[in-house]
Amino acid sequence: MIHHFQVDGVPALFVPRPGRLSAGLVFRVGRADETLARTGITHLVEHLALHRSGVQVHRFNGATGLLHTHFHLEGTEHDVRSFLTGVCESLAALPMQRLETEKAILRTEEAGRGTGPGEAMGLWRYGAQGHGLVSYPEWGVAGLDPYTVQQWADTWFTRENAALWISGEQVPADLRLPLRPGRRMPLPAPTSALPETPAYFPAGQGQILFDTVLPRTAAAELYTACLDRELFQDLRQEGGYSYTAAADHGHRGDGMLTVTALADALPEQQAAALGGFVDVLARLAAVGPTPSELEALRKRADESLTEPAADAGRLPGCAADLLSGLPVRSADDLRAELWSVTPADVHALAQQALAGGLLRVPSGRRADWAGYREAPTSSASAVDGTRYRAAAGDGPTLVAGPAGVSLVDGGQTATVRFDACAAMLAWPDGGRRLIGTDGICVQIDPGCFQLDGRVLAAVDAAVPPPAVVWMPPRSAPAEGRPGPSGRAARRTAEPAVRPSLWQRIATVLIATAAAGWGLIVLLTVLGLAVSGVADWLEWAVVVVMAGFEAMLVRSAARRIKRWRAAGRN
Repeated sequence: MIHHFQVDGVPALFVPRPGRLSAGLVFRVGRADETLARTGITHLVEHLALHRSGVQVHRFNGATGLLHTHFHLEGTEHDVRSFLTGVCESLAALPMQRLETEKAILRTEEAGRGTGPGEAMGLWRYGAQGHGLVSYPEWGVAGLDPYTVQQWADTWFTRENAALWISGEQVPADLRLPLRPGRRMPLPAPTSALPETPAYFPAGQGQILFDTVLPRTAAAELYTACLDRELFQDLRQEGGYSYTAAADHGHRGDGMLTVTALADALPEQQAAALGGFVDVLARLAAVGPTPSELEALRKRADESLTEPAADAGRLPGCAADLLSGLPVRSADDLRAELWSVTPADVHALAQQALAGGLLRVPSGRRADWAGYREAPTSSASAVDGTRYRAAAGDGPTLVAGPAGVSLVDGGQTATVRFDACAAMLAWPDGGRRLIGTDGICVQIDPGCFQLDGRVLAAVDAAVPPPAVVWMPPRSAPAEGRPGPSGRAARRTAEPAVRPSLWQRIATVLIATAAAGWGLIVLLTVLGLAVSGVADWLEWAVVVVMAGFEAMLVRSAARRIKRWRAAGRN
């Protein structure tokens, strides 16, 4: 049973169980509460607040999520008291002498962090705001000053915006949470960057992703379990296309679930894997699960609610629910709802899931054949303003006006209006990247367009100062044909993925082979030219050899270009 109480005005939950104490302090603030230009500020506060805990015998950590920030530990009563009190005291007066050090640690952490399904899909569903910010790097960290960081902590990390959970033999005596007063912060309203669903977009290699949003019910959890089972059976057990084929869900905080599914595949099996993936979604929407399938999944879900540590394991989520204004439900209540779900309920949710779905297919693939509409990667129209041609002559045209900027390239247009500019990345060499709240971006590099400094000055003056992010110097300013804009270019300012050791070895071997084969071709041509008696067959062989050389050179050049790009970033 989950017991409710309070500590210094902070709502708290307790589950008695034998063994060491576990405790967590949860705040209703996360990445979705930030702006694109200040991404990472909550994560920075979390790191600073933990610094004073130092090196402890007990296990402690912090985590910054989309909607909540969590400080938690396992230890003795004394450990719990000192840790939680120390975190609260640190939040009231963050150790700003550690500010630059923690910024560097965050950059290191980000460089080693992979991209999960949520990060890959957030921007395309929500845009460059709210829930979509998880798709972007923590661009805001570098420019944060002590005053701004402490003000963020004073606003969001307060008594009224916190909840405590504890599991163990008893609540520690004399527990105190000296937090500043404040107010409960509302959840950010979900936005949308999708004009219609089901939608798809091509990106990446080797993984197929799908997400959808459903009401947070037992039927939705059973649908997720059914989708997980069907994907694994079809794509791995029977088809052999995938190593990982799975589905899971996460709470969005507003009474809704985000259901995410993924499957990996080698390039030569991507078409079959995509077809099987789409078939599973369509089959569940068409017929739903059988009664026997639902019964098996229901029993497994029921076992997770009746095991001895079930209530203790639910505590962090229950504390988050408190802060979101949702009820803390008992295990008996959850089980009753679970056993009331029918196959028809899951079938209806499968149809809803497909209708609202977003599918990511590997680059070069499409999904319109399955009824999915391509997600927009460009804008509907350009702003009114002065047009500036590309310096190279064959690139897009820049349009700059009082309302915003656009890049027009043939039939494609990328537009960012100043009143909907989520952030502008600014480089010392004059380069600018404007990112709209819909995720569309426009890149302006002075060396790529026939323009003068007055244009950039007008753009800088029109973008609100809080939306400007100053970037470190680039190794060389961009010149020639402008790079890609639109939503597909959203993350090109983040560090490129550095090639692995084997990729570097392969690049060296291919470059060496290209050089060696090129020498052989050259010597062959010289020999035939000097002899003067070569027939057409010998020259045909030379042409084939030259074609093979061109392939080697092209492959080596592409690999070296990616390698150098990773090094510059």
